[in-house]
Amino acid sequence: MSLTTHRGFTLPSIGLGTYKLRGAAGAEAIANGINSGYTLLDSAYNYENEGTVGEGLRASASGRGNVIVTSKLPGRYQRHDDALTCVQESLYRLNLENIDLYLIHWPNPGQGLYVEAFKALLEARESGLISHVGVCNFLPEHLEAVHDATGEYPEVNQIELNPYFPQTEALAYNSERGIVTQAWSPLRRGGELFSEPVITSAAERLGVSAAEIVLAWHAAIGSLPIPKSATPARQLANLAAVNLELTSDEVAAITALGRPDGRLKDQDPAVYEEF
Repeated sequence: MSLTTHRGFTLPSIGLGTYKLRGAAGAEAIANGINSGYTLLDSAYNYENEGTVGEGLRASASGRGNVIVTSKLPGRYQRHDDALTCVQESLYRLNLENIDLYLIHWPNPGQGLYVEAFKALLEARESGLISHVGVCNFLPEHLEAVHDATGEYPEVNQIELNPYFPQTEALAYNSERGIVTQAWSPLRRGGELFSEPVITSAAERLGVSAAEIVLAWHAAIGSLPIPKSATPARQLANLAAVNLELTSDEVAAITALGRPDGRLKDQDPAVYEEF
């Protein structure tokens, strides 16, 4: 199972989140993830672990191989020259000659620089520093602004998405434009979500965990989850989860768990800014 962007970039149905995976232990977890079958790594300049991701790549059995490496541009570097320098710094930290996918971490609309940042990343793509340009947390008005300015949509939009915040309209909007939707915090850190009857009953039917059911739901609705795990057994379980077969009724019932306060920290991209 895979997802393809409007530029023909093919992504796997699940990726490995690396937030807070740092140092030797983090590199070991990342290498193990690659050895287990992950072909998409998600990092960011602000995670302060690009060096760890690069080390994990080198320590894995396949090395760079066919692994898609992702990083993200922080809000403080959205001006054109700063953005290009930041991409170069990411490359130095990763010890790579090219980054497969580079995302704008937040639009920070109050700063009014995300279009300038997007143009800079397109320039970095043309010069070969990165291969594909995407964004995170972009609302339709942000997507249309970059399209109006450049004639191009990002290939990926990574957004907060989970059964309590299913983002059905955003998913459809992105899909119609050939933008792959990635989900951050796809499991919503468990908690009460994993006790929902529709999730526990599906887990019992298939003999798997509640987390695996949630990941299967992501795959069923066309969302690409990027759960973080440093545990080998859980990494494998997460990988297998996107191949589980939920019924259409189960998918609909899990989607129906959506609630107005489904965000974890009320980080509304229309007003929230991060640097």
